[in-house]
Amino acid sequence: MAEDIVRRYPLGAAGDVVRTPGGLRLDELALDDPRVTREELRATPATLRLQADVAAASQRPALAANLRRAAELATVPHDVVLEIYTALRPRRSTADDLESWARRLEELGAGLTAAFVREAAEVYAARGLLA
Repeated sequence: MAEDIVRRYPLGAAGDVVRTPGGLRLDELALDDPRVTREELRATPATLRLQADVAAASQRPALAANLRRAAELATVPHDVVLEIYTALRPRRSTADDLESWARRLEELGAGLTAAFVREAAEVYAARGLLA
């Protein structure tokens, strides 16, 4: 698997491996095409997971973990992502606030990101960075 994904990199040049949220292949994208909206230019969870596989196969585990969390968050509404980002800033949230965010993320299918928020809460507590 690892060799296969690296051999197919860059993924966008590998035919129909990467598609837009609406299903367009990258070679079908043209900015003057009325089908190409702002939403069509977003990375899909599937593409982000493929990129995570490339990062993992290239011995870049931190990047792979970030891309897997990004894949989870790709389907979370933008306003929720911004609220979480704000909540994760030092001294903005209590431990209970962050645990509440972690539970909400789990409900949204973002278990890896929920674990990340819980880890942040532990680090913030140890460093005196909770509200």
